Amino acid sequence: MSHSMYAADRGTHLKVVVVSLACAIVVATVGIFAHVGSLDLGTAPLVKAGQPTELSGKLPTIR
Repeated sequence: MSHSMYAADRGTHLKVVVVSLACAIVVATVGIFAHVGSLDLGTAPLVKAGQPTELSGKLPTIR
């Protein structure tokens, strides 16, 4: 068995091409049917910078 693509026979090259084509079709199909319309990407409220503020006391724990 040869582990080099240079010394591989025609059948091996054909198998590689077929497998890569099948993977490309699967990736393209998933990309076409993926629903990204439900994501709210552009309507988040804007936060504008204002005057500097000071924070005192105990900071809340973020989990």
